[in-house]
Amino acid sequence: MVSNIQKEKAGMFLKFHQDKEILVLLNSWDTGSSKLIEACGYKAIATTSMGIAASLGYPDCQIIQLSEMIEAIKRIVNEVQVPVTVDIEAGYGNNLNEITDSVKKIIETGVAGINIEDSIELNPVLIDEIEFCERISAIRALSDSLGFHLVINARTDSFYTSSGSPQEKLSESIKRGNKYREAGADCIFVQPVWEKEMISTLVKEINAPINILSNPTIGTGITPSISELQDLGVARVSLGSSLMKATLSLIKKVADELSEKGTYNILLDSLSPLHDSALAYKMTTALKK
Repeated sequence: MVSNIQKEKAGMFLKFHQDKEILVLLNSWDTGSSKLIEACGYKAIATTSMGIAASLGYPDCQIIQLSEMIEAIKRIVNEVQVPVTVDIEAGYGNNLNEITDSVKKIIETGVAGINIEDSIELNPVLIDEIEFCERISAIRALSDSLGFHLVINARTDSFYTSSGSPQEKLSESIKRGNKYREAGADCIFVQPVWEKEMISTLVKEINAPINILSNPTIGTGITPSISELQDLGVARVSLGSSLMKATLSLIKKVADELSEKGTYNILLDSLSPLHDSALAYKMTTALKK
């Protein structure tokens, strides 16, 4: 049973992809990070599968059990008021029936959208495009049968895993993106891409809103700024696992400095000004209204 609130949030989230203003998503991994992002004024929450897995001690790529992922998603959805879209990797299933069953359980948590990808464990050989289109169509049919529009962000890893020249990867991304859109996807996620000309081509050639990953650690380039991406026509930008990795990196840096030098400089810098760090804590722990 899909509630009216869930339907409204899904409709709102879909509209964000059609607005003139670019949709910016800081990917969260638990209740605290989600509440903080919401309190900072972001209009939707997107999860990172790698971040949720890491927070529970698992590596990425669907090693975590679906039941544990669902529990993490439930806690997030129940503690924020904005729409939540979740990264479900390749769908948590070995065939179409298993994947649709997994998505049905995920929908029951109250989410507004999902992100599903056409690679398994980042294997160089992508899922056959016809098979992946069948998955998208089945998820769309499931969503329709439940009386609401689940926002499907279909990710193609043509750039990430495929061999070939950049132009060949671009062509494959465009071909797959348009097929995924025809199958029922609302947004096409292509990553990692940071060259302005290539992003512009994706926007022009794929007949769907485009999601770009903003991650300063990918490749040899730096993703254009939010305003530049908006000028290029990008509808949605997300940070993926980079925010979680930055948090873990900070912990390691503080730990290394403390063990090697016995000093607290990095920790002090991250806590300064103290008012901001105290406010961040309050935003994270504020009770839902």
